[in-house]
Amino acid sequence: MSEKKEVIHTKIWNETPESDNPFAAAVCECAGFDVYGDLLGKISWIEYLYLLFKLEPPSKEQARLLEGIAVAIANPGPRDLSVRAAMNGGVGGSLSASCLMAALGPGAGAFGGGHEVTSFMALWNRGERDLEKWREAVTEHLNSEVVEVWPETTHIPGFDPYGASCSNVVLQTLKYLADIGVGESLVWLETNRLKLEGVAASPLTMVGVAAATFIDLEFNADQAEMLFLLLRLPGAAAHALEQKEHGWRKYPFFGDGLTLTDDPGPVAE
Repeated sequence: MSEKKEVIHTKIWNETPESDNPFAAAVCECAGFDVYGDLLGKISWIEYLYLLFKLEPPSKEQARLLEGIAVAIANPGPRDLSVRAAMNGGVGGSLSASCLMAALGPGAGAFGGGHEVTSFMALWNRGERDLEKWREAVTEHLNSEVVEVWPETTHIPGFDPYGASCSNVVLQTLKYLADIGVGESLVWLETNRLKLEGVAASPLTMVGVAAATFIDLEFNADQAEMLFLLLRLPGAAAHALEQKEHGWRKYPFFGDGLTLTDDPGPVAE
């Protein structure tokens, strides 16, 4: 009786083992390209990232667009809940992996997180770059009774219900990305931003710009959500390490609220 072989089905990766060690790879291919023989030293990290998700190399414009949004969202800053979660972990002495996992929690949500990206893309598909259809889509979204695992949202995905006007960094990012000229979504978004903000009764956010970018790059909703989560982690990691080095006594959210009544003092060595 022949022994059944377990096979991993993947179009992404293929390995040729070493002749003297079947558990070590002599050649690794990503989407048919020899990673260490042909790609290493010849393509950028952002081009390789595109290849992993799309299984084909990007054009120069596509690589530039993906790199642009990657820079724009790499560090949302301490105001962002995902970064703050990582900072809390760092200042508390958590392991590096714990800090990143802490960032992924709030960073995955429906308000400023990965799920909002997919919600915006769904809204975009219903709006179809038509203002009247956008009004209908917004109304349907607000009146939707679909039950999800996510908490109910009362705002329009990609727009800030608490904002007074579109922030300068969002405007700068939108202009830069739209000028690259990949697809039509970013250009249409820039041209019609004020009208869309009127429909949403709130200003556009970076989430909306990121989602439109992923649409122009022809990523599906799942790919877009995964990339959004991944590309925002560098800032969370850097801030977590910084706060870990500073220590909790310099952390404004803990220091004033902790009072030790039985401090044993320094530990003798």
